[in-house]
Amino acid sequence: MHFRVNRGEIMKKFNVTGNCVPAKDYMVDITGKIAQIKKLIDNGYYFTINEARQYGKTTTLYELRRRLTGEYIVAHISFQGVSDENFASEENFCESLTRQISKALKLTPADKEYAEKWKAPNIANFDSLNEHITNMCEKNRVVLMIDEADNATGNRIFVKFLNMLREKYLARKNGDDCTFHSVILAGVYDIKNMKLKMITEGSYIPSETESKMYNSPWNIAADFDVDMSFNPAEIATMLKDYETDHKTGMNIVEISEEIYGYTSGYPFLVSRVCQCIDEKLDQKWTIDGIREAVGIILHEQNTLFDDLFKNLENNRDLYELIYEILIIGAQRTFTFGNPAINMGLTYGIIKRENQSVKISNKIFEIIICDYFISKDEGSKSKKYSGIIQQDILSDGRFDMELCLRKFADHYAELFNENDAKFLERHGRLMFLSYLKPLINGQGFYHIESQFTDLRRMDIAVDFGRDQFIIELKIWGGEKAEKNAYKQLVGYMETKKAEKGYLMIFDFRKEKNKERKTKWIDIDGKKIFEIII
Repeated sequence: MHFRVNRGEIMKKFNVTGNCVPAKDYMVDITGKIAQIKKLIDNGYYFTINEARQYGKTTTLYELRRRLTGEYIVAHISFQGVSDENFASEENFCESLTRQISKALKLTPADKEYAEKWKAPNIANFDSLNEHITNMCEKNRVVLMIDEADNATGNRIFVKFLNMLREKYLARKNGDDCTFHSVILAGVYDIKNMKLKMITEGSYIPSETESKMYNSPWNIAADFDVDMSFNPAEIATMLKDYETDHKTGMNIVEISEEIYGYTSGYPFLVSRVCQCIDEKLDQKWTIDGIREAVGIILHEQNTLFDDLFKNLENNRDLYELIYEILIIGAQRTFTFGNPAINMGLTYGIIKRENQSVKISNKIFEIIICDYFISKDEGSKSKKYSGIIQQDILSDGRFDMELCLRKFADHYAELFNENDAKFLERHGRLMFLSYLKPLINGQGFYHIESQFTDLRRMDIAVDFGRDQFIIELKIWGGEKAEKNAYKQLVGYMETKKAEKGYLMIFDFRKEKNKERKTKWIDIDGKKIFEIII
């Protein structure tokens, strides 16, 4: 039996809501990331931190503020929940901004008289605000951090404010002005391109002189190359802190790597997996425990998944891109000029891996596959017959060989050669649609996207304590069949599996084709092959 440790009056926990606090929450050690960001500030750079929802931006800013205290005067403000009225006019904006800065500084070790001076009267337009910033920064190194800055990206007043900061920054470089030492804008969307976005949407009408030149009001921003995801070593720092308190005996290295394998270090998902193990699974810090935690997460509703579905529904090009990569197995080169790729990157759905577009993490792969399956179930005219989970259970264990045989039966009943073109594109989605309800509740599957291509898809199915390795392939001849054996064996070795399953879709228009099934031994591995 494990017991929670109470440090004084505060019992630490894993936190997935709001920013994390070291004294109250188990946190990844982000000292290295903070050091990288501080270098940008020390150099006086202005920059943006653009990351997807629940990616740790706010927590990072709080930790950064703590690190900067003593060296800089730090004004950390947020546009979260700020009313539209504050952006209705220059006067409203200037009053709101200086009031927020004054309030923020009063919560820091900054001189209280100095903090109060920020809330000066008669700051009614950008000319007076410009002069006020000059006066307040003349003898002080002030860092301005604006969280949720993209909440104001559709506002003309905010564009003018950024233009003012840009001009002051350039004047400072020439020794002609004083201004903020560093400015950090944090949010989901890229501030650099906001004016063009607003012009396209019709919310910003440029003057006659600027209509031909869409210079960004934030093109002074330095590149922000800090990786905000957590690598296994960083995840381990949080688990070590937890293990010091709870002494569960977990293998920290193994657990950290397995959590990373499912999450790719997405901060919210990392913390949520840990939270589920700690609070819902009686501190089951094992590989099986991680799989159970992932299973819990896959069946819950949260704002991160809600945003994911909303973004796919509202952006057809993004929808098609993700479908082609995940279901069809198309390879897409990572190109920043592609709007769908930029959108997927902004929302944290995709990532760049070896110059190719990949889904960000396995949990997103599963969630999105389930989403596509749900859409498919609601649209297809051909339905599978009512097979249930018990039909393919043997002594409580999932019989994958029988599952594949039964799928082949239904496949043969429902489709003919005239469907070949459709099946070549969508056949793998059909199999996943067939598989999902059979494992649902006791397991889940995930696509190994690093292996997918137009003619191949690798799937790992977790059911209870068993893991099944399956390769789906389109018939490409006997030579390709032999290569499939080698590929599957290689994949099995990475998963430490002794058995594997190969299902080949044969779309050749030949008469008297018969289904072929066999077990074969290759390099000490057993493979069940079925050609349909």
